[in-house]
Amino acid sequence: MTWICLAIVLAVVVFILTGFVIEKGEYRDLAGNIRKSVDKTWKINKKMFLAILPLFLIIGACITSIPAGHTGVIVTFGRVEDKVLSEGIHAILPYQEVVLFDNRVQKYSFQLEAFSSDIQQTDVTGSVNFTITQSESQSLYQRVGVNYYDTVIYPRLLEDIKLVFSRYSAEGLIGNRTVLSEESCKLIKEDLASYAIDVVSVNIENIDFTDTFTDAVEAKQVAQQNKLTTETQQEAEIVIANAEAEKKLIAAKADSEKAKIAADAEAYALKVKAEAEAEANRKLAESITPELIQYQQIMNWNGKLPEVVGSENIFPLYGIGQNRTGVTQSEE
Repeated sequence: MTWICLAIVLAVVVFILTGFVIEKGEYRDLAGNIRKSVDKTWKINKKMFLAILPLFLIIGACITSIPAGHTGVIVTFGRVEDKVLSEGIHAILPYQEVVLFDNRVQKYSFQLEAFSSDIQQTDVTGSVNFTITQSESQSLYQRVGVNYYDTVIYPRLLEDIKLVFSRYSAEGLIGNRTVLSEESCKLIKEDLASYAIDVVSVNIENIDFTDTFTDAVEAKQVAQQNKLTTETQQEAEIVIANAEAEKKLIAAKADSEKAKIAADAEAYALKVKAEAEAEANRKLAESITPELIQYQQIMNWNGKLPEVVGSENIFPLYGIGQNRTGVTQSEE
């Protein structure tokens, strides 16, 4: 429409300006002097055809170009058309207007305040990535307009992130940024689906707590670290004590096993010795005869008679103490 108005204004201006004709002539005044005259009159002439040239600007209004990653929403006298223009060059009517919509992934950063379930204030910094559905760009323009981020996205973003943060305690928020991002993205995606806005991701980049809470958390972490260090030292001492006890137990078992082996060896040796002595005695007993006994007595006698004589024959040696008649030497 701007192009049409501009072309018409230029055409009218050119038409009017080219209609003026300057005529030069001479005339004699009353005193008889000759003077030159210049007359400027307006009349239709050939130069007026130059007024047609500005009208060619209207042709520029009939051609529009849609850049890559965008769609064009056609507006005819304030009414939004049902179809949208894709990338490339398109012909439209001179009185139609094309509103461009960016369908690429768009990123907006945000900062907001949220409270945890235990009423701890947090300053949240993050970003949201989203795209506009190409086929429904005209619907978004008709319902919201081109300022859709401030109109629908940011208010839903505030509401949903605060809702997600209220589900967690302050300590639970510290290590769950990924979970918070996923839950926030799910809620926002559902809320904006009816506006032809597809939320790609929500990134919780930083969570800043108050100084009082931060100091309390740091003190608690220091206490936990000290406790962990103490427990680690105690566990190390227990491990060392157990190792020493295990070492002593192994040594005791080794000594016991060694003593047992020595005792078994000694008992076995005694058994073998006893069996050997018993076998020797058995064989010795089997080899003893009366003649052997007398022989041993004779071989071991010192040649002296016993000083004490009883009623029994004290000369066990055969033939000693007896004469050939059987009468002892005392009887003689």
